[in-house]
Amino acid sequence: MADFLTSITSEVGGFLPRLVGAIAILILGWIFATILASITRGLLKKTDIDNRLASMVTGRQADEPTVPIEQWIATAVYWITLLFVLVAFFNALQLGTVSDPLNGFLEEVFAYLPKLGGALLLLALAWLIATISKLLLTRGLQRFRLDERLNEQLGTTDGEGTPVLLNETLANAVYWFVFLFFLPFILDALELTGPLGPVQNLLDDILNALPRILTAIVIGVAGWLIARVVRGIVTNLLAATGADQLGARMGLQRETGSMSLSGIVGTVVYVLVLIPTAIAALNALEIDAISDPAIAMLEIVLEKIPQIITAIIVLGVFYYIGRFVSELVISVLTSIGFNNVFNWIGVPEMYNVTATGDADATPSASPIGQPPPPPPSAAAGTVTTPPTPPRKRTPSEIVGAAAWVAIVLFGAVAATEILAFDQLTVIVQAILRVSARVLSGVVVFGIGLYLANLAFSLIHSSGSRQANILAQAARIAIIALVGAMALQQMGVATSIVNLAFGLLFGAIAVAIALAFGLGGRDVAAEQIREWLASFKQ
Repeated sequence: MADFLTSITSEVGGFLPRLVGAIAILILGWIFATILASITRGLLKKTDIDNRLASMVTGRQADEPTVPIEQWIATAVYWITLLFVLVAFFNALQLGTVSDPLNGFLEEVFAYLPKLGGALLLLALAWLIATISKLLLTRGLQRFRLDERLNEQLGTTDGEGTPVLLNETLANAVYWFVFLFFLPFILDALELTGPLGPVQNLLDDILNALPRILTAIVIGVAGWLIARVVRGIVTNLLAATGADQLGARMGLQRETGSMSLSGIVGTVVYVLVLIPTAIAALNALEIDAISDPAIAMLEIVLEKIPQIITAIIVLGVFYYIGRFVSELVISVLTSIGFNNVFNWIGVPEMYNVTATGDADATPSASPIGQPPPPPPSAAAGTVTTPPTPPRKRTPSEIVGAAAWVAIVLFGAVAATEILAFDQLTVIVQAILRVSARVLSGVVVFGIGLYLANLAFSLIHSSGSRQANILAQAARIAIIALVGAMALQQMGVATSIVNLAFGLLFGAIAVAIALAFGLGGRDVAAEQIREWLASFKQ
């Protein structure tokens, strides 16, 4: 029993110093960890590096609320220090079973620290290069004033719409591309082989596509600049040669927001230069899924543009030919007195020409749709001027306008054939055919009216008792005949016109026969009696 107590006393006596030392290590270590964490937190609060790193990782601005990076780092320092204290505590107690796993864990952590430090150095280097590149690119692009020039072209300089910040966009793209370029090296330093493969493949694809993208951008920018220069040259050249005055005579008035003829031609040339540029840029990208349909569409547009220009030229030529022919027809018809054609065919004019300057002249009736002239003012010395009636077209001008429209329609047929619009060509040709039929029908009816009035005059001048009735009958008959002929010439229900005309003349013949038969009934009976008497003898 005494030996047992002696052994226990010796064991406890040997363990108590270790326990006291371990507790002292634990308490001092805890105090040291707390002080170290507090110092770390204070240093981080005094500097701005941690906030910059956090904003770089999270993508937020440095002055915006972000993650509590100081608290996180201080807590990490505290627990790592406390972990070392625990290892020393268990070693002091000679508890190898507990301290060995912790030692192994710490060895792994400290073995990985150089890799983590290398990755952090690479990350810091990437951040430094990215920041310098972004700063240099922003400052360099600001000298070219790309944002101002682009916003002037887009019309967003006056506060309307959202301005395009091209400088900032390109600088941010370069900034993050530098990080993407360093990402495989950082992952390799951390020996993260799993994410390294996809990231490396992504970077390889981007680097392979980057020359094509840059080539397409250079082609697009160069083509855009050339198109702008060519548009300016063409616009100024046409404006200097007086093309705008020609456009004004064609009806292109220089109003607010409208384009002059030189501006229109310059814009067309601008588009013609940009289309091959877009095709070349898409070819440089070598993205078949996008470039093939787009190139096919642009090639179709490029093939159609010469046809469109040719069609416009043809329409313009026919327009001026029609204008010249219209003026020639008006001059010739006016010189031969065609303006009296309504008197020739016996149709009164659709408007009255009143003499002006005669104070005693009786005012004529106001035309339909025009307000009556105001009554004279009761105030002495006040003279009221009646409103000037709108100028009415003469028959010669009407025929000239019809000739002008007909020639323009012929030009439209040629233009639609050039554009290969078969359906539109058929429609315009049908309009021409119908117009020709209507015009020929009007001419036939006009000639018929002239002949009807001529027959009326000849019969009425004979001086017989029934001359007026016969003249009216002849005029009505001729008008009915030429009316049917005109409708048939126009192609308006030809069978119905023929049937109606036949029924009309059949009814007239039956009426004449009945009238003659009923009126001469007694005479016919007397004649029949004489024939019977002669047979009996």
